[in-house]
Amino acid sequence: MDISPKRGFAGMEQCGVLTGFQGIAVHDCWASYWNYPDIQHAVCCAHLLRELTGICENHPEQAWTPAFISLLLEMKKAKEKAVETGKESLSYYYCHKFDKKYEELIKLARQENPLPETTEKKRGRKKKGKVLALVERLANYKASVCLFIQNFAVPFDNNQAERDLRMIKVKTKVSGCFRSEEGEREYLKIMSYVGTAHKQGYTAYEAIKNAISGHPDFIFE
Repeated sequence: MDISPKRGFAGMEQCGVLTGFQGIAVHDCWASYWNYPDIQHAVCCAHLLRELTGICENHPEQAWTPAFISLLLEMKKAKEKAVETGKESLSYYYCHKFDKKYEELIKLARQENPLPETTEKKRGRKKKGKVLALVERLANYKASVCLFIQNFAVPFDNNQAERDLRMIKVKTKVSGCFRSEEGEREYLKIMSYVGTAHKQGYTAYEAIKNAISGHPDFIFE
């Protein structure tokens, strides 16, 4: 973890977040992430569920949103059941079923949200609005949305990353701020190191003890 005064792709480049990454990035579909075409992307379905739920609450006339929520949850349930039974992939039946339903709901969503017709001759793209923007995102990044059922190593959401950052937000709220940039960077290094150790099955005490003893790389052995 690191900090940067810049936001978006410039900040990512400065911090080196994805510059050398070679795995699968599970994220909220923020545009900056797609500037890294050489890595595989997966869209966090928990973020999608929150967006879809918001549309259901604010636009109850949208018939496609509750159906899409049900589809994502059904896909999640089917994967979990397959994993419990020792399978490494979904059957052709489920893959075909989910693919067909996905396309049907995208078609319905576009019918319910056509591009607004304007008589003014303005250059540039027409404004889509939040609902249609989400529809287009779901259509354009379908493969990344559904990657969690194609590759069982990909989680349904990126909640683990959110949990890793939670203590930083808590500290910021409690303390108000960090007293210096150097102190903030040191804090982030420690939290990142302890978090990595925890994922490898080590406690914070073991991680810090080994780091102080001159063996910080033990978590990678």
